Amino acid sequence: MASPFPGMDPYLEDRELWPEVHHRLITAIAIAIGPHIRPKYRVAIEKRTYLTDAEDSVTVEIPDIAVLSKSSKPDFSRSAASTVTLPALSEALKVRVPMPETAREGYLEIREVASKSVVTAIEILSPANKRAGKGRQAYLDKRQETFASPTNLVEIDLLRGGEAMPLLGEVPQADYRILVYRRRYRPFAELHPFSVRDEIPKFLLPLRSPDVEPEVDLQSLLAQVYDQAGFDSAVDYAREPVPRLKKEDRDWADALLRDKGLRE
Repeated sequence: MASPFPGMDPYLEDRELWPEVHHRLITAIAIAIGPHIRPKYRVAIEKRTYLTDAEDSVTVEIPDIAVLSKSSKPDFSRSAASTVTLPALSEALKVRVPMPETAREGYLEIREVASKSVVTAIEILSPANKRAGKGRQAYLDKRQETFASPTNLVEIDLLRGGEAMPLLGEVPQADYRILVYRRRYRPFAELHPFSVRDEIPKFLLPLRSPDVEPEVDLQSLLAQVYDQAGFDSAVDYAREPVPRLKKEDRDWADALLRDKGLRE
């Protein structure tokens, strides 16, 4: 079954579904563009690693981040930890201490086969990238390094929540954005803003000039991911998505879902 929405399905932003959406979409992009850029280039799936602290430790529950324990000792959940009995000490309080975790975020790199150099990075933003903390700072640092290097960047933001990535000048407000930065046109880049009512815009994948840049149809890839994962059976369209839509979009979405028989 296809998603009832014409573009990005806001229900896929749910924290329970986003990890799988992110993983499947990154893989789908890699598979789709691979044949169009070979044999000169190849697509590699990479990961960014950073250590969380106490205030940022909630990133262990954020979509698109896999958390690995720092040691081989058993990992106790918060609910389990709350039942641990501590030695009886006079006037002692049971408290929690900050437990750092190693978090990893996936992204794509287009590499030139001959030189092994990175030509283009493709990032799909995660919730951790869009809120204050180690996750956002790690991504912003990587982003600035990319802007200062010969590497192109495609930045895909399919999340309405959190703070958008910084850009200079007047930037239109939008639910979602795709940024296409080509090194040869610095400091300018192409911005594709779109709303929950729009189809996801197609874009050209930056490569080295004068190579032909293949078109990336993210809408079709998301549709494939939705169908392959069976997300229609995982989403309850009778409830509101999280984050909630704006009032005018809620009314539009309600009419859309009723028309498709997904709401009474």
